[in-house]
Amino acid sequence: MGKPTGFLDYKRETAKAQEPKERIRHFDEFHDHLPMEKQSLQGARCMDCGVPFCQAGMTLAGMTSGCPLHNLVPEWNELVYRGNWQEAYNRLHKTNNFPEFTSRVCPALCEKACTCSLDGEAVSTKENEYAIIENAYQKGYAAAKPPKVRTGKKVAVVGSGPSGLAAADQLNRRGHLVTVFERSDRIGGLLMYGIPNMKLEKHIIERKVKIMEEEGITFVTGVDVGKDKKAEELLGEFDRIVLACGSSEPRDLSAPGRDAKGIYYAVDFLTRNTRSLLESDFADKKYVDVKRKNVVIVGGGDTGNDCVGTCVRHGCKSVTQLEMMPKAPDQRAEDNPWPQWPKVCKTDYGQEEAIAVFGKDPRVYETTVKEFVKDKEGNLTAVKTVKVGFQKDKKSGRMVMAEIEGSERELPCEVLIIAAGFLGSQKYVTDAFQTEVDGRSNVKTKPDSFLTSAERVFAAGDMHTGQSLVVKAIRQGRECAREVDLSLMGYTNLMVQ
Repeated sequence: MGKPTGFLDYKRETAKAQEPKERIRHFDEFHDHLPMEKQSLQGARCMDCGVPFCQAGMTLAGMTSGCPLHNLVPEWNELVYRGNWQEAYNRLHKTNNFPEFTSRVCPALCEKACTCSLDGEAVSTKENEYAIIENAYQKGYAAAKPPKVRTGKKVAVVGSGPSGLAAADQLNRRGHLVTVFERSDRIGGLLMYGIPNMKLEKHIIERKVKIMEEEGITFVTGVDVGKDKKAEELLGEFDRIVLACGSSEPRDLSAPGRDAKGIYYAVDFLTRNTRSLLESDFADKKYVDVKRKNVVIVGGGDTGNDCVGTCVRHGCKSVTQLEMMPKAPDQRAEDNPWPQWPKVCKTDYGQEEAIAVFGKDPRVYETTVKEFVKDKEGNLTAVKTVKVGFQKDKKSGRMVMAEIEGSERELPCEVLIIAAGFLGSQKYVTDAFQTEVDGRSNVKTKPDSFLTSAERVFAAGDMHTGQSLVVKAIRQGRECAREVDLSLMGYTNLMVQ
């Protein structure tokens, strides 16, 4: 323990965000981080608990509590306090392949389970992590470290999201020859195109990919395995295949007028925006233009919020975010005690920006789209919404979501974005490798395993579990790599935690 009274001596201090009306002028990250000296004092706040829930990564009441990667949080918090930044990086990198990503986009499950948060404010673990990894790049600790011995075994990883990259990184460390196939034009999967630039600047991904290339990993972009390259070809060229293609089938909305022009899936909307930003700073006009348009976003999660922030930056006339569920409480309920994940209402950066620009929270709860209204040319002009709530079904006696009579409302809308989540893996990929899927179209594997029904083919990440967090996808990639290594070598020394 760095300082026994640290959590009493120092208040929690975090990076300051630019004011909403200032940061909506650009698509860059918008936090000013603490200087190293002040960040060190934040490390002193760690209590070195007898039971460090921050790194537990266990399931409580159906929700994850603590870090799924089992990061050695108390250890590197103490090292931060003592100023031993190199060893702090070594301890962090032992369990987390990509702290440069998680320190920016993770919802900080570690902090929600921090003992300090039981009767005060949590340790700023996520920002300590950010300081560790950025200092490691500045000082050269994070430089490429190619494996000294090669096994001669070849592994193909299909998909370059966080799970695929983690599997590739681990298998390369072991000495296997790894090739990553990505159907898009850039490496990163959802990190590159599913998360907007203001949350994760894309040069951060490219910086890490460059190091992975220097360490011996081969990246192939623009190849859609299952279409451009057959499964049989891959199985002939490689000893093992890891499928990490994500949960790629977006959930749709079924309502009259769905064929109207101006309706987009969130993943397509965000992808076009980021690609246009990277290639021309929007000069090519290949993004979805929402300037002076009324926008409705269906979905209240992180992706919906990212769409709100993107639309505000592009100068939309109005933005409304529809959520089917009721508003969460502002404070923990009695039946949601620490260290469970706090089921409380969170106002994220995009919603803050909408409030600053339009003077009100964009979220409308317990509401869904009943009809899309279009003009004679088929362009979307409005949406008809309806309130919904849980009611007892007369036949089954179960509580079901139902419309509330007389609650219909019409909203002007020229652009509607569906951010309602994903259903599972894409059929053409699972068909190509002849892998079994479950009822949600996630790839089936043997119990407590990543091996699919197809010989020598493994699956990891959202494709295996369904849509989840970046930090969980990294964990899946690490665990899958360990199993692949064991199948290749008969033993493994790859660490999962």
